[in-house]
Amino acid sequence: MKTRAAFRPLLGWCRYRDGVLLRRQGLRWASDTWAPGPAQKAGAESVNFPGALNSSFTSMMKFHNPAEVTAMPTYRIMDADGNIVDNTRDPQSASDEDVIQWYKTMLTVSIVDLIMFDAQRQGRTSFYMVSAGEEGIAVGSASALTPEDVCFLQYREQGVLLHRGFTLKELMSQLFSNKDDNGKGRNMPVHYGCSRINVHTISSPLGTQIPQAAGAAYALKMQRLINPNVPPRVVACYFGEGAASEGDFHAALNIAATKSCPIVFVCRNNGFAISTASIEQYKGDGIASRGMGYGIDTIRVDGNDIFAVREVMREARKRALEGNCKPILVEAMSYRVSHHSTSDDSFAYRAKREVEEWKRRDNPITRLRKWMEKKGIWDEDKEKEARASIRKEVLREFSAAEKVKKPAIREMFTDVYEEITPEAREQMKQLKEIVEKYPKEYDLSVHEGGVKTLEQ
Repeated sequence: MKTRAAFRPLLGWCRYRDGVLLRRQGLRWASDTWAPGPAQKAGAESVNFPGALNSSFTSMMKFHNPAEVTAMPTYRIMDADGNIVDNTRDPQSASDEDVIQWYKTMLTVSIVDLIMFDAQRQGRTSFYMVSAGEEGIAVGSASALTPEDVCFLQYREQGVLLHRGFTLKELMSQLFSNKDDNGKGRNMPVHYGCSRINVHTISSPLGTQIPQAAGAAYALKMQRLINPNVPPRVVACYFGEGAASEGDFHAALNIAATKSCPIVFVCRNNGFAISTASIEQYKGDGIASRGMGYGIDTIRVDGNDIFAVREVMREARKRALEGNCKPILVEAMSYRVSHHSTSDDSFAYRAKREVEEWKRRDNPITRLRKWMEKKGIWDEDKEKEARASIRKEVLREFSAAEKVKKPAIREMFTDVYEEITPEAREQMKQLKEIVEKYPKEYDLSVHEGGVKTLEQ
């Protein structure tokens, strides 16, 4: 049985600030690591106001112009031709077998993209979003995480899902909203989620996952403070540069910084937020410059270089867990070589020649393939074999998922409360009466169990 001392945090005897246990001293809270600074002293050479620290006083009035500051560099290990340019690190920090598997995962994502895009155009599914040009960001970053780490995705992270063990059957079931869908058909396509692999379900509203991820990271931190035997975990939160224009982004970074949360924010800067080019979204130095403003360790990386993305994510995860924990911001630079979604025609706002040039000149799949070929672990025959095998497997799961029935219509009313409420049961009754009265208008034969599942 817990002693009264164990409940003192709840009774006001002590409290946590950024993970540090504070004790009451009179009307103040104090600890061995935190104390309020003294008042500004006469003759001081630097600022000691609570709102700014270590800023030297100056008698020269100058407005700082961001255009005068050098842009943050973009880290890379491998150039567009597959040559290693940073020899200070192991370019792969993994076996050849692992690298080949990363490559096959990226190939799988690209093949799924092509098949599902065409399927939407054929009317076989309602919506899809491809991740062409960004496969290296997803797979590279996922390879640096542990299975216990928690992920909040946006909608171009199929590579993260597949790398963590999300099966093609699960992927297709969600896209077709059939009865095997983890979300029971309640969400639109490309809104994946799976508790088994610690991936929270994707939400449609842009940026909502960012503050949720910050909160989850704070919860992981508190969990370890309560029970140090729990393995250290981080949250990986993915979003595009367009989502960074949402207020949720700024709130999340500020919360994560002030609460020292173990989270890695991964911004995929692919140049476009639907039809809005980056140059029309912001005037500053990308998204990375914002991390510095919130006091967050920040790095910009070449998103087409899977080795660089992996190494950056490994280091970011390590830093996020050091000491009292802290957030990290990674801006991964890429180019979106496809339309925003199946609802978009990107050639209405950018030249087709520009897109084709990016496809030809540089993308994460061809860059890694060049490196593999130079090392002698890949060739044209292996490429053809891999593509044919993956395409066959994808089409097999596609065909199977398309034939599976939709979730039982009763699932519309479940999982809101532990038990279906009387009000919801009345609605079920009314729905059953309507579909039975107009059977030609409401064909429930495509749903598991048909109209019978609406019986009380």
